[in-house]
Amino acid sequence: MSTTPAPPRASLLLLAYLAFVSLGLPDSLLGVGWPSIRSDFGVPTEAVGLLLTAGTVGYLTSSVVAGFTLARIGVGALLAGSTLLASLALTGFALSPGLALIVCCTLVVGLGSGAIDSGLNAYAAGAFGPRHMNWLHAFFGLGVAIGPLIMTGVLSAGLSWRWGYGIVAAAQLALATAFALTVRAWRRGVPTPAETTAEPALRVPVSETLRLPAVWSGALSFALYVAIEVAAGLFAFLLLTEGRGLGPAVAGGCVSAYWGSLFVGRVVQGVVAERLGATLVLRSSLVGMAVGAVLIAVPGPAALAVLGLVVVGFAAAPVFPLLTLTTADRVGAAHADRAIGLQIGASGVGAALVPGALGVLIGHTSVSALGPALVVLALALIGLYELGARRSAGGPGPAQGGPAEPVPAQHGPGEPGRDGQTSGPVRPVVDGR
Repeated sequence: MSTTPAPPRASLLLLAYLAFVSLGLPDSLLGVGWPSIRSDFGVPTEAVGLLLTAGTVGYLTSSVVAGFTLARIGVGALLAGSTLLASLALTGFALSPGLALIVCCTLVVGLGSGAIDSGLNAYAAGAFGPRHMNWLHAFFGLGVAIGPLIMTGVLSAGLSWRWGYGIVAAAQLALATAFALTVRAWRRGVPTPAETTAEPALRVPVSETLRLPAVWSGALSFALYVAIEVAAGLFAFLLLTEGRGLGPAVAGGCVSAYWGSLFVGRVVQGVVAERLGATLVLRSSLVGMAVGAVLIAVPGPAALAVLGLVVVGFAAAPVFPLLTLTTADRVGAAHADRAIGLQIGASGVGAALVPGALGVLIGHTSVSALGPALVVLALALIGLYELGARRSAGGPGPAQGGPAEPVPAQHGPGEPGRDGQTSGPVRPVVDGR
């Protein structure tokens, strides 16, 4: 039996928002700064692939590991350490004498970002409702938008690209300090999904989590969702210019409208999901993504494709945060932290592999293949979600999938539990075995 999350502390909520902004900053710095970096180090343009690969490896590794270790070290310590790691790596960017060190620093930034993303999503899924969950992810988009402005301002002022990374490193260091000072507050705050049921405390082996079909179908769902989001944004400009005959300036504005609809959708639909429920909004959004993909796939005027892109963006907006929020419903609360880590890692795989495969497909056919590919991906995502929803209709328990070993309560006599009572059921505890 789950309980409704208590209102989050204002201080922790503010830090969570700032953390999501910080997640978007480093990646978006590279797009504007790379031409200057490449020129300074005398490397070819395609060398950026080394950085992208290193960042993806680091992100995947830490996002999965964080999900399996969150219960042991606590979310506050995880966020403080990971943000400090990212700050040090960004400082390495600013001081790097050559590309080799930057590649290493990119790996470290990926390690820090993946842990922050996984840990904070796991915490927020239990601590915050649908509105804040959507808004947190909207603020990630804000961070992605701020990064290029910082680097553009630095270069426009005649300064080196190193200053851009130095500024963001300083901001990350300030955030890491704030996390370190609030470690105990995070521990006392609203618990993670593995702590939100009124079941007896359970010790769940890792093998039990990995045997759950819902864990893997959920991870695949995240990979498909992120693949759709990234592929639509990545190839939209090419579709509108080469496929639909728009000029570069107009097409660029339309691509911005796509990303803008994603941001606006998360702000608006966060409120809607809180009122109508996550399940209804999720189903409607998945159908909306398929409808938008069909509009992109249908041959016709450019306006039709633009409408399809905006529909996909707006409909896709709440999917990632709400899938994260409902993870415990699909896999059971005691498995939720680990499942979220795997899901965040899978999203990185989807973002890297599927758009790359679509690029190969488009290169061997034409950009008109984008629409049908998005339709197939959207329908597959709907099928996976409905399959997972049917499997969890009976309400999986916190230790679904195998035997569990009871452990003592985590709060002492007279100390309030999750339901606010001084003596009552205790939370499940995830064992890191």
